[in-house]
Amino acid sequence: MAFDSSPLHVEVVSADGLIWQGDALSVVARTMEGDIGIMANHEPLLAILVPSAAEVLSTEGTREVVAVDGGFLSVADNRVSLLSSYARLAHEISLPEAERELAAAQKALEGGDASTETMQHVHRASAQVRAAKRAAEKH
Repeated sequence: MAFDSSPLHVEVVSADGLIWQGDALSVVARTMEGDIGIMANHEPLLAILVPSAAEVLSTEGTREVVAVDGGFLSVADNRVSLLSSYARLAHEISLPEAERELAAAQKALEGGDASTETMQHVHRASAQVRAAKRAAEKH
């Protein structure tokens, strides 16, 4: 069997539209079952994403880190789609601002506000903090 070195075509899509697309060597995302790495010729997969920082290693060697607040990961025919109601590139996130947002959301939660909006705010702020920290790491 010959090895197919075709790159992955990756799309990150949020409710606001296309966040990032391009060719990649790999994608790492966190699902309900744990972290998963996707490379070329991965078997078809549909998984539920949890709020986290997904990472895409492009064919140019750049690393894109994306905050997602949940959603779905779809893999088929060397195409990977990260679909989330909220997604933001890490280099667009201010870590201090994201940490302030997370603290405010957690304070509201600890104060007894367990509304859908508060939970969504906690998830988004947490994902932003993770993404900003991961993007700041040297690889």
